[in-house]
Amino acid sequence: MGRTLLLTGRPGVGKTTVIKQVAKTLGDQAGGFYTEEIRGHDGRRVGFRLVTLEGDEAVMAHVDLRGQQRPRVSRYGVDVDAIERVGVVALQDATTSNRVVIVDEIGKMELFSDAFKEAVEQAVTGDARVLGTVTRSRRQWVDELKADNRVTVWEVTVENRDDLPERIRRWL
Repeated sequence: MGRTLLLTGRPGVGKTTVIKQVAKTLGDQAGGFYTEEIRGHDGRRVGFRLVTLEGDEAVMAHVDLRGQQRPRVSRYGVDVDAIERVGVVALQDATTSNRVVIVDEIGKMELFSDAFKEAVEQAVTGDARVLGTVTRSRRQWVDELKADNRVTVWEVTVENRDDLPERIRRWL
């Protein structure tokens, strides 16, 4: 068994909720980031925010982010610089300080950043434990990561999500 545990599952099943629960119990022993939806005044999702465990935030994707040759995922413009400035730095800090590295998530938007992929690879090959969420979508880089012998992948379902935080704590 490797030192990296990645959670996958359908969108909205509770992967981020599980990650946040585990990160809260780890406190200062963990570093990294999680993502949150940004909702408009009408309650509709308009973007995604990256939040570090130290409290830094950045809008990483939004319906209003356009131009500057920004990559797009669905209706969202992706701010690769924000991912690198906040998310990658948080991953690097957690990796070098040998804390549990939290990375929520390894998904389409984050994968536009080569620095992000490199930071994930450094965490997986380093000495720290890594806990993350990963897209179910088939992508070569993600498929190779999931197949790495240092990586364990668990499926999050409605049936198991409430038991996973404790199971993950034992795994760590």
